[in-house]
Amino acid sequence: MNISYNWLKQYINIDVTPEELSKILTSIGLETGGVEEVQTIKGGLEGLVVGEVLTCADHENSDHLHVTTVNVGSGEPLQIVCGAPNVAAGQKVIVATVGTKLYSGDESFTIKRSKIRGVESFGMICAEDEIGVGTNHAGIIVLPNDVPVGTLAKDYYNVKSDYVLEVDITPNRADAISHYGVARDVAAYFSIRDKSVKLSKPSVDSFAVQNTNRGIPVAVENTKDCPRYSAVTISGVKIAESPAWLQDCLKTIGVRPINNVVDVTNYVMFEMGQALHAFDADKINGQEVRVKNLPSGTSFVTLDGIERKLSSDDLMICGKDEPMCIGGVFGGLNSGISETTQNVFLESAYFNPVAIRKTARRHVLNTDASFRYERGCDPEATIYNLKRAALLIQQVAGGEISSNVIDVYPDSIKPFEVKLSLQKVYSLIGKEIGQEVVETILAALEMKVVSKTADEYLLHVPAYRVDVQRDVDVIEDILRIYGYNNVEIGDELKSTLSYVSKPDSSALQKLISEQLTAQGFNEIMNNSLTKSAYYTNLSSYPETNCVRLMNPLSSDLNVMRQTLLFGGLESVVRNINRKRSDLKFYEFGNVYSYHNENRSDADALSAYAEGYHLALWLTGNKQAQSWAVAAAKTSVFEMKAYVENVLRRLGINLRKAVYGDYSDELLSEAMTIYSRSGKKLAVFGVVHPKLCKYMDIDTEVYYADFVWANLLSEIKGHKVLFKEMSKYPEVKRDLALLLDKNVQFAQIEKIAYESERNLLKDVYLFDVYEGKNLEAGKKSYAVSFVMQDESKTLTDKQIDMIMKKIQTNLENKLGAKLR
Repeated sequence: MNISYNWLKQYINIDVTPEELSKILTSIGLETGGVEEVQTIKGGLEGLVVGEVLTCADHENSDHLHVTTVNVGSGEPLQIVCGAPNVAAGQKVIVATVGTKLYSGDESFTIKRSKIRGVESFGMICAEDEIGVGTNHAGIIVLPNDVPVGTLAKDYYNVKSDYVLEVDITPNRADAISHYGVARDVAAYFSIRDKSVKLSKPSVDSFAVQNTNRGIPVAVENTKDCPRYSAVTISGVKIAESPAWLQDCLKTIGVRPINNVVDVTNYVMFEMGQALHAFDADKINGQEVRVKNLPSGTSFVTLDGIERKLSSDDLMICGKDEPMCIGGVFGGLNSGISETTQNVFLESAYFNPVAIRKTARRHVLNTDASFRYERGCDPEATIYNLKRAALLIQQVAGGEISSNVIDVYPDSIKPFEVKLSLQKVYSLIGKEIGQEVVETILAALEMKVVSKTADEYLLHVPAYRVDVQRDVDVIEDILRIYGYNNVEIGDELKSTLSYVSKPDSSALQKLISEQLTAQGFNEIMNNSLTKSAYYTNLSSYPETNCVRLMNPLSSDLNVMRQTLLFGGLESVVRNINRKRSDLKFYEFGNVYSYHNENRSDADALSAYAEGYHLALWLTGNKQAQSWAVAAAKTSVFEMKAYVENVLRRLGINLRKAVYGDYSDELLSEAMTIYSRSGKKLAVFGVVHPKLCKYMDIDTEVYYADFVWANLLSEIKGHKVLFKEMSKYPEVKRDLALLLDKNVQFAQIEKIAYESERNLLKDVYLFDVYEGKNLEAGKKSYAVSFVMQDESKTLTDKQIDMIMKKIQTNLENKLGAKLR
């Protein structure tokens, strides 16, 4: 938010430079990104002076140019070629000398010495629009004869300088979204440093009702979304341009002036943080105002000329039969202030922040009004802001207050009650700052002490401080005003030593990230918010188990993800659509679920679960085509290798792992890997074709999911041991086995390791055959068995005994036959 330095000083008598103020604001939690000097006219009219045209003759090589000599009050008169039709000798004019920079919107150009049609020119005689003092380009500016030659243009036009501070307001600081709000914080800062600095609020004591000729009744039908609605009517206004002071204030902070009435509502919004709306009173249907909701599908044309379909949850400001404004968000096309407006119905209201936020997101409308209302305005300030705006409208547009102030406020919004312990203040701050300092800061922040004991205060925190509802929030406010840098570091350092026996999750995560990256994977990070439609009709991840958001940004971001799969598939689609189809992705992230059966009144969080997972995605070619090799598609077996590499790197003994078949609506062919204790370590397989089609993916995608907590639990006691490489050779034997088609290699591997636990080092499959010359329902596996004794060379007799045992077990347990 832009804050004008000069504007801010209307409310606080500070005597610090803009740069010093920037540091103060940053120190109290209103971080200032930059300070920029601005002028009421861009460029400040630097280099422009008042000159007198001494001579004016026609240019010999042009039918419209003139060659003039101009006295600018210093040195010799300047020769300037001018094309304006109204230039003449004896005129007082505005001259841009060589080197002057002129601005046209966001563009600029510099006046240089030039030659025009063979005649040298040493400057430029300016028109209004060329220097930003008007829009006329019919001719040059002709000044009164009594203006002294050499007068600086910036002095003649009374150009003023100001400084704009770019303050980054965090979402919780709704109280600081205004000049007065920032001034209040600055005054609190000085309250314990300089007692002479005072905060002053513009007076509205002169507000008076002149007559009640234009009273418009108001009925609020939805007091939940509109707890307070205040209004007043001003008759006999004259719509025109705003005076210079008002336009300058708005222009300085980047707001375009429109007309005097609308500019006042904008001025008060940026002054006090309260968005107001001005209606043309004569256009209010039925001369009554109703605040209510309309049926879904009702058409409404907003100020930008777009027809929108309303929701039944949208709060509308209506006439008797027609809507006029989306409450707190955007005005309607036909009820606003125009050049013909004579009577104004001025609204100042407090709207429910949640309702405003939902409406603004629903219609994709992010306005200055919704920005403030959805963060929370001051419900107790609607009348003050209404009177402030009414008085300013009278000041700049005339008119009379022609109704009593309407204030529909059935249920008063109470301040927050907070109990504050002095000892807790000192404990959390880390220093005894003194009771007087605490009370001074509380008073400066408008937190009222209702009662107090020796150590405890009962506070009433204003309703506009939506971020301060607990004692720790109050302490944070006290500390930021006191100053974090004023809490000294003590001479003692107190610490404790702890021994952590469980694995370091972050270190292992980094280890696996480096491994996967080295294998060609790219890390992705997806939003934890997703759409509930992904989980519709799923049994593996039921929609009823979704953790739903109370105030979702949209229907596409209305639940927390139960699995990492969908986010990765969205990333796959995005890359494929951009012609990047050979993909390897991995992601570490949390998943969330809700289980109503675990719900307990004693623990509100008992029904919710959160888990950390690692997921992998593969699709496309594992090897791109080149002159040396043909393209080779990736497969589920590639994914299996990556999964087992991750497990090995973590120190999990795959011989002790249990493999099992798996399939659901998301994975058509998959396997799970369990620990011997039954904990699920990982699942990997082929993403179901129906899901790929739903996601608009026309190629196979392979997916793996690791349960990170179970992996850490499994390797809790793992130790890395090193030993010398064996001096004795490995021995390899092969078997060609005829098996039923439903037998998996994992079963062969398991039986082999159970048959020989010490000398059998590796088992791997090197060929699979299915086809003619085999019995129906059979397949052939060619399997290698690697054996080694690390203390001696194996004999043929030992090898034969081991292979005989393995063969026998395979025949007995799997019905295998040697081919």
